[in-house]
Amino acid sequence: MNRRTRLVAVLAVAGALLSTAGCNKLRARDQLNKGVQAYKSANYEQAIDHFQNAVGLDSDLKVAKLYLATAYAQQYVPGVDTPENLRMAQQAIEEYQRVLEKDPASVSSLQGIGYLYMQMKKWDKAREYYRKTLDLDPNDPANYYSLGFIAWSQAYENAALLKAKNGMKVDDPFKKGDQKICEELRAQNAPIVEDGMKMLQTAMDKRDDYDDAMSYMNLLYRRKADIACDDPAARASLNRSADEMVNRAMAARKKKAEEAAKKNQGGIILDQAPTPQKK
Repeated sequence: MNRRTRLVAVLAVAGALLSTAGCNKLRARDQLNKGVQAYKSANYEQAIDHFQNAVGLDSDLKVAKLYLATAYAQQYVPGVDTPENLRMAQQAIEEYQRVLEKDPASVSSLQGIGYLYMQMKKWDKAREYYRKTLDLDPNDPANYYSLGFIAWSQAYENAALLKAKNGMKVDDPFKKGDQKICEELRAQNAPIVEDGMKMLQTAMDKRDDYDDAMSYMNLLYRRKADIACDDPAARASLNRSADEMVNRAMAARKKKAEEAAKKNQGGIILDQAPTPQKK
């Protein structure tokens, strides 16, 4: 075979490979689209099959990997510790990790892993991944809110476990004879509560109508009041601050509802009596 013949053969093979790669990418897109339709219809098992096919045909199709991870995550039921259910969560985490291997800056993947660990009550792991999102997207208040929620969840769980161990309910206040128990809980919860309050304050600074953040700030104030062991004045002050947060959250929700009503003003609402106009 002369040089020219060999060159033609090489070009033919290269062309065939490129054609096959192009066809695979088109087939991957088709599988992705079918998976999205199944996902939107909540047919998660069918969606998973399509997303797996899409990734198999085109390993660079990042969106298919994200959808695949999310479809696994949708099948996970929090609080159900069966091997099959836990495997769904683990498969979702593994798929998000595969995205991060090629794209370490994938905030969606970090949030997805953090959310799953949070649902699994693996607080330290959840906190680890949500903190990584702050480095990549420091302006998103939702990431700070998630860290605040994790802090409250962990502090509440610590209180519930320790108090139950000593024959108390989680919201039972400590009495004079409970000083040692209270100090034990304070050692566990004080740093968690302080960090959570810092995160929620940042969330509210970035979104001044963040009513969910206000609601959990209220709850963290109450966790902090719970460990004001030998200081009733501090406990009372913290509970007043918690009440103020409740009022702020209610006011923010009311304002949002009024703004939503203004946007819909002028439309006809059936089966509802008209509101009298103030004179």
